Amino acid sequence: MASSSISITVNGEAKEVEPTTTGVELFAEDKNIIAVKINGENRDLYTPLNDGDSVMPIALDSEDGLAIMRHSATHVMAQAVQEIYPNAKLGVGPVIKDGFYYDFQVDKPFTPEDLKDIEKRMQRIIKSSQSFRRRSVTEEEALNEEADQPFKIELIKDKEAHLDPAAATEISEKELSFYDNVDRDGNVVWKDLCRGPHLPNTRYIKAFKIERSAAAYWRGSEKNPTMQRIYGTAWATKEDLKAYQTRLEEAAKRDHRKLGAEMDLFSFPDEIGPGLAVFHPKGAAVINAMEDYSREMHRKYHYSFVQTPHITKGGLYETSGHLHWYKDGMYPPMHLDEEYDAEGNVTKPGADYYLKPMNCPMHNLIFKSRQRSYRELPLRLFEFGTVYRYEKSGEVHGLTRVRGLTQDDSHIYCTREQMKDELTNLLTFVLKVLRDFGLSDFYLELSTKDPDKYVGSDEIWEEATNTLREVAEASHLDLVADPGGAAFYGPKISVQARDAIGRTWQVSTIQLDFNLPERFKLEYIAKDGTHQRPVMIHRALFGSIERFFAVLLEHYAGAFPAWLAPVQVLGVPVADEFAPHLAEFVKSLEEDMVRCEIDYSDDRFGKKIRNASKSKVPFILIVGEEDMNNNAVSFRFRDGSQLNGVPVDQAREQIFTVIKKRVQVNSADDFKAAVED
Repeated sequence: MASSSISITVNGEAKEVEPTTTGVELFAEDKNIIAVKINGENRDLYTPLNDGDSVMPIALDSEDGLAIMRHSATHVMAQAVQEIYPNAKLGVGPVIKDGFYYDFQVDKPFTPEDLKDIEKRMQRIIKSSQSFRRRSVTEEEALNEEADQPFKIELIKDKEAHLDPAAATEISEKELSFYDNVDRDGNVVWKDLCRGPHLPNTRYIKAFKIERSAAAYWRGSEKNPTMQRIYGTAWATKEDLKAYQTRLEEAAKRDHRKLGAEMDLFSFPDEIGPGLAVFHPKGAAVINAMEDYSREMHRKYHYSFVQTPHITKGGLYETSGHLHWYKDGMYPPMHLDEEYDAEGNVTKPGADYYLKPMNCPMHNLIFKSRQRSYRELPLRLFEFGTVYRYEKSGEVHGLTRVRGLTQDDSHIYCTREQMKDELTNLLTFVLKVLRDFGLSDFYLELSTKDPDKYVGSDEIWEEATNTLREVAEASHLDLVADPGGAAFYGPKISVQARDAIGRTWQVSTIQLDFNLPERFKLEYIAKDGTHQRPVMIHRALFGSIERFFAVLLEHYAGAFPAWLAPVQVLGVPVADEFAPHLAEFVKSLEEDMVRCEIDYSDDRFGKKIRNASKSKVPFILIVGEEDMNNNAVSFRFRDGSQLNGVPVDQAREQIFTVIKKRVQVNSADDFKAAVED
């Protein structure tokens, strides 16, 4: 006789329920529950339950719930596309940050009008309350059902082991399944190969928007067919969608590429090539301020400065493993130094030289250049090292994804016993410097071994990973897992920083490496006279100067704190006769390395002030007749507030104080607080 009930756990509480019970019955009273987590796996709300299952609800507005809704929206979008374009071939439709996309092969690119039509068709589908119904199929059945969909057939044959994360949303290595879209009359009106889970029905897609389309290569390879990718977003409420769109508008205003042009900071000349930036005087002023402060801090924390070339023989990167694991990201080699006799025969073989993509192999050679003692450890090497990486042209993006970048690169060599303390001190140092640049909202990400791309033993990786985890947890910052995200030579902690509008940027990275010291045969003489391998810690604090510059530019929307501002003081005389007094004061500031400009233009004073207000300069100094007669200046701040008639000696000291404190000043009240504190 069948059991009359099964035992399950719901939200940690034991329950006896009917054998036919599903999440539909368990959470019938809460219409915000759209799926369930069964034994830790996200499943459809109507999934049958078994004795002993642990069940947790998934709310629509939770992280998992939003992901499920967005993936359901990709199905609705693909259905809409195929209803309008019946011959469209389907690619993949994964969830991405804040949204989703789906790839299609169609006869011609989508136009803005096409996207409007697709969005209207999606609205019609959503209102029709189609349900999402899962069914398992055999591989043969799947191939038959997808006979006219070549990209789906490729996915079915490849299975998940060979798929990237986007494609893996379509199928599972455990079983193949389809999701049918079923109308109110029980008719299957559309279907897609998918692993799920999905919403109970389309009406749970509360607020969505088609955003744009773009060309993309099938499975990300230039060797594959070109697809048309449609991006969209979906949110739990219309208010959430509106807030997201507002954030996008704010982000567009802060786009570092736009600000870089407006503020005359940097450019990307076509004559030089994609992803290779030139910094103009004002941009270089910010870079120099960043580097000067970084050098000061590294000296205080006992780093030794080194310098290495931009090019090297390929053998160095064979030793390090980069030519095996990272060659696709390197520029092609230059074959040099080959010599010939009069008949053209090679008398001396040449060598392949590479632009360096990483500084660490050269730092290893510095460590190896002479015998080292345990007394020298930890040895902290630091370099502003420019490296070159061949990013695909479609992936280059402003200063955040470039082909030539300067890393504030450090490699620390220490004993096994020093390792944990060194990592702890290093993380403290990194966070202090980031806070001084005005970033304060952090969490950590722990990137662990990629099982298909690593060197060294599993035991060493486990020790390195556990050590990093302990250090990260001791910081009391939130720690997020990044499975498989480590470099081939060791796990890493990355510091994720949230900016002024809540976006997350990866900034600093700390990687623990037992493998490169082994590959380079690095040694030190231990206290007992034995030869030992050091542990190597890789650390980039800014990540790259270019990218960190972009992060700060967007974080501050161009209105840098005074110590970083490209122009710290802008002088505006009320009339020409007051300019000499202003110039004398500005000269005294410049003698103490304050970056200053004076507006000597023929514009009227009112226009000069309007121009100055747009310049984002922290201190606008105005001099009129009363200021000149009293040997004073007047301050105007970014918000339009002023402090009038400040004696020049006092003004000078106050400007120095604000710059030295590295605080943000946008108003007279900010200024008073900074100088009085």
